[in-house]
Amino acid sequence: MINKIVTPQEAVAGVEDGMTIMVGGFLATGSPEILMDALVEKGVKHLTVIGNDGGLAEGQPGGEFAGKTSRGIGKLLDNHMVDHVIMSHVGVNPRLNEQFAEGTLKYTLVPQGTLAEKIRAAAYGLGGVLTPVGLGTPMETEEDELGRKKEVVEIDGKKWLFERPLRADFSFIRPTLADKFGNYMCAKATRNFNLVMAGASDHTIIAPEKLVEIGETDPDMWQVAGVLVESIVEGEKRWQI
Repeated sequence: MINKIVTPQEAVAGVEDGMTIMVGGFLATGSPEILMDALVEKGVKHLTVIGNDGGLAEGQPGGEFAGKTSRGIGKLLDNHMVDHVIMSHVGVNPRLNEQFAEGTLKYTLVPQGTLAEKIRAAAYGLGGVLTPVGLGTPMETEEDELGRKKEVVEIDGKKWLFERPLRADFSFIRPTLADKFGNYMCAKATRNFNLVMAGASDHTIIAPEKLVEIGETDPDMWQVAGVLVESIVEGEKRWQI
């Protein structure tokens, strides 16, 4: 069996300036902090980041760890590593609007369900998704987050907005539990985008809270198959928010 376990530094070694990455999490709940720290250490710049939101900035609420440090994508924003964010919500982390006002950051808002389905379409090899969300608004004629033309499709007399798949170079995901092949599950609120992002990039990297041997747990509990996972990083701390 191929050994998928790598160090955090090895996991992010292939990330280069200007690449597009996906980061799981919802207000950093379920974000792989050990991988965000490794990206900050690497110092890569000009990233396009796909996620639900901008994580949390230092000083914002965060349970037991409130205010001690930024969380999730917030760490990348703190270090001015991001040029473009593609997200469903940008109103919590103040770094987003500060950098937008400075002219150093571009953001593209995508409805949350549409964002999830665009990512899922990329993971499953689909040509896109049809949604009613955005019909009758400027979304019908605006270009999408990657500059691609939008289309309105009519099927059986009903109109739909055609949204194209959204893919990245790397997906960074934080499972609650995984085995050494990369099969994994995410508990409760940490499921969020951590499930749909697997396979929606050229390289899927996971940083589980707990890692077990293959066959040690009931295989029916796995939510995502390890065949989609390229590398596994140990050492992620327990759920921090």
